[in-house]
Amino acid sequence: MADLDAAKRTLLAELREHSLILAEVTLASGATAQYYVDARRALLRPAGFLAAGELIAAAAGELGATAVGGPATAAIPPSCAALAVPAGADLVGFFVRGERKQHGLQRWVEGPVEVGARCLVVEDTVTTGGSTAQAIERIAEQGLEVVGVVGVVDRLAGGGERIEAAAGGAPYRALVTIDEIYPDRPDRD
Repeated sequence: MADLDAAKRTLLAELREHSLILAEVTLASGATAQYYVDARRALLRPAGFLAAGELIAAAAGELGATAVGGPATAAIPPSCAALAVPAGADLVGFFVRGERKQHGLQRWVEGPVEVGARCLVVEDTVTTGGSTAQAIERIAEQGLEVVGVVGVVDRLAGGGERIEAAAGGAPYRALVTIDEIYPDRPDRD
């Protein structure tokens, strides 16, 4: 069994070192911020990948999930990380397209998931929660059950509440919050 406290410490260190960018940026929501967290910069490095994988696979196990995935770009690194660790050996991965394919099977949800699959939805960075909420809707439309949602990083901008509402009672948790990554940020309450 993995040491989840050590995994969290490793993930936090990787996010601080590789993902925190101190510069003015425009977020997907259209708002501007004086910093940015690009979680993929940590998740696509071995230490961050494995640490996130251990934490996500453990969450999947606690919730009885059989599949892990979410919005296409944001969910692929964390869901693959969960599949790559021993605790994720019984999971399958999936992703939700931003637009339905106009050819082939024309599916919103891609991957080896069948109706009734128990899904843990993952997202690399949660700000407003819009893309995750939309993915949850698509997952439910496909007859899949959302048993929980994990954000690798929560910017604490209200996205968690939006996700909880969309998930219909399934629990939401963040592996790390912006308070832990950047406690001295200028917009902290």
